This record gives sequence, structure tokens and C-alpha cells, in this order.
Amino acid sequence: MGQNITVYKLNHQGQQILQYSGVELERTPTSVLLEAYFARNDYPTPYHTFKKGDRMLEWFFSDRWYNIFALHHRDSNSLEGWYCNITRPARLETDAIYAEDLALDVMIYPDGRVLVLDEDEFAILDLDDLTRQQAQAALAELLHLVETRWGPFTAIQP
Repeated sequence: MGQNITVYKLNHQGQQILQYSGVELERTPTSVLLEAYFARNDYPTPYHTFKKGDRMLEWFFSDRWYNIFALHHRDSNSLEGWYCNITRPARLETDAIYAEDLALDVMIYPDGRVLVLDEDEFAILDLDDLTRQQAQAALAELLHLVETRWGPFTAIQP
């Protein structure tokens, strides 16, 4: 605990698209919780602006087809929501995490509003039927976790 971990975000073909570091806060046999800070310049999207210096608590799982990032404002540290990536199960190593992104994403706001993102990108990925089914099941599971206020989503205040 407390050690630096390098996260390798990979595309659906296993090619690296992003690398960054975080600090391990907690580890179980099937998950790692990291604290990381958004290091790129401010990045506005239609659903959220990711700001340089924003604090993120990031849950990676080796037995689930998604990861969860709690987004905290860089100045106030207030919770701005959760960004979830549908991924293949992460490969968790001692000092590295490898996560293969499958394009499908979910943005959850503190008031419980949910946006499913990039369905068009997911639809055109060259994936086998089993991977596509696993990704869709992971999306359904995430939506259920939000609805039932599981884990990080207990902070939702409708």
C-alpha cells in the first residue's frame, strides 16, 4: 500500500494509448484502488470537463469488465461524479495495471443521473460475440450498482 503503480490504458486490440501513475490505496486479490491526478491539460467534453490536477479515485478489477473513477474537483476536492470504462478484466501486477478499453463508457453524476457514452464507437469495434456480450453485461451490472447505490455509488444524493 502507498506504492506507485503505473496504469497502462490499452485499446481493444491491446495497444497502449495512455500511461500514467497513481498511488495504491488498497488491494484485494481481485482489485486495486488507486489515487491519481489528471495530468493532461483541461479537457472539456459535452458531459464533463476533466481538469488538470483533478483528483481521481480509481477502482480496477481483475474479475469485472469495467473500472470506476470517482472524479474530485482540483480546487475544492468535491465529488463531481464517476466515470466508468467498460474494459476487459484488468491485469493487476505488483507495480502495474493493464486495462483494455472497449470504448463504451458511463458518466454518473452525484444526483444519480446516468449517461451511457460512446455506444456508436463500441458498435463498430471488431469484437467477437462473447466479448461484446460480456461488455453489454458489464454495462447492465454497472447500471444496477448505481441504482442500488453499491460501493462508491453510496454517495449519490438524488
